[in-house]
Amino acid sequence: MKRILVVEDESAIREMLGFSLVKAGFRFEEAADAEQALVAIASNPPDLVLLDWMLPGMSGVDLARRLRREELTARLPIIMLTARSDENDRVRGLETGADDYVAKPFSPRELIARIQAVLRRTHPESEETSIHIGGLTLNPVDHRVQAGEVDIELAPTEFRLLSFFMHHPDRVYSREQLLDRVWGRGIYVEERTVDVHIRRLRKALAIHGYDTFIQTVRGAGYRFSGKAKV
Repeated sequence: MKRILVVEDESAIREMLGFSLVKAGFRFEEAADAEQALVAIASNPPDLVLLDWMLPGMSGVDLARRLRREELTARLPIIMLTARSDENDRVRGLETGADDYVAKPFSPRELIARIQAVLRRTHPESEETSIHIGGLTLNPVDHRVQAGEVDIELAPTEFRLLSFFMHHPDRVYSREQLLDRVWGRGIYVEERTVDVHIRRLRKALAIHGYDTFIQTVRGAGYRFSGKAKV
């Protein structure tokens, strides 16, 4: 189920959008401003962001630019929602890196169709294919990790960390690189936070004997290798 984050300061509009999204089969999440949105995206990136142009504090346009600058969110699909219908405003919105632009008022059916079209363009089938390494399976569509046929319960950050490792096996990454690739640049997190989440990931994998897949490379960082399990 695709997760849609609605960033909109008017609660009535968020409620209306949430109803339409859930009815269309999406998982609905919400944020009232850019700060809440950044926290939500950092903890568990959605599949698409519906972003209001006019927000208190940081505007939707500025938030879109910031998301496009960060490696973690550079390809995050964004649809701008705005009462501005002037062609120059539409061009400006798209120049921020938004994938589409919907002017208010809009029909829920049109918006759902736009969302589905953007998701088809930005989430090709190949990116939704399960990854299998050494007995571990990671399914990016339903956020499931399995050891054989047994589910492994992971928190969102540990899931992203494992997903990154499994997409880049047998390569060493420093703590700084992992922060950039998994948390995103501009997210102010201490490097030791990586160690905390590595420990949590190992603990979850250890129940099934796969903790040795996460290897510490002294003086360099961490590496994922499916060759480690005996």
